[in-house]
Amino acid sequence: MARPSYLAAAAAALLNLAPPPAQAAPAAPAASFAPWFTAATAQSASPDEDGFIRRWMLLEPIARPNRTNQLFTSVYVRKAFAEDRPSGLDGATLPRDGQTLVHKGTTLAWHALDATPWDVKLFNFAAATGRPTYGVIFWATTVVEAPRAIPGARLAIGSNAASMWWLNGAEAAALYGDRRMVMDDVVSPAIGLRKGRNVLTGAVINGPGLSDFAVRFVDDAGQPIRDLKVVLR
Repeated sequence: MARPSYLAAAAAALLNLAPPPAQAAPAAPAASFAPWFTAATAQSASPDEDGFIRRWMLLEPIARPNRTNQLFTSVYVRKAFAEDRPSGLDGATLPRDGQTLVHKGTTLAWHALDATPWDVKLFNFAAATGRPTYGVIFWATTVVEAPRAIPGARLAIGSNAASMWWLNGAEAAALYGDRRMVMDDVVSPAIGLRKGRNVLTGAVINGPGLSDFAVRFVDDAGQPIRDLKVVLR
């Protein structure tokens, strides 16, 4: 049987010593929001049977380290939201799904999501995007379409921890201090919904602990207003 030549054996040895060919690094996995959220669709959504709004455009959290929630006075919260209000929330040019912005040197993305439970689990949202879960500010916005003018509509909110909410650019309701999320923790005076498009924007700040919120519109009797449509633009 023929034996390999010396040169052939040397070449084979060199091939065995050579490093393997370079391979492209695997792409980072996309954020998984299950089971707390699903991707919002192009069709309009309705409030759930209890009137809670589940469709939101959520911005990845802005880091604002706080070692305690006890300092969330109205003065502190208002100042924090004024300093860390992202661009594109003027009601005329709302953000789009996947749109990014640079805030204080950090690139953050907007996500169009439908919350699975009645309360929007911000802590889980932050974890899914790989962002900080404590010491953060979350921004949320959505568009509520009313089939008619509803002058007696009131905004009912709960949040963990402090939050502020604006309807069509005007302050509607706020929660301050270290608090847990309680349904209808604060109900605004009658602020009304105009027929057609209404832009609702909120911000939630939290230090240690879980973060979430729940929002719905109720009538003069405290009953949920269900015949609304929720879109994102």
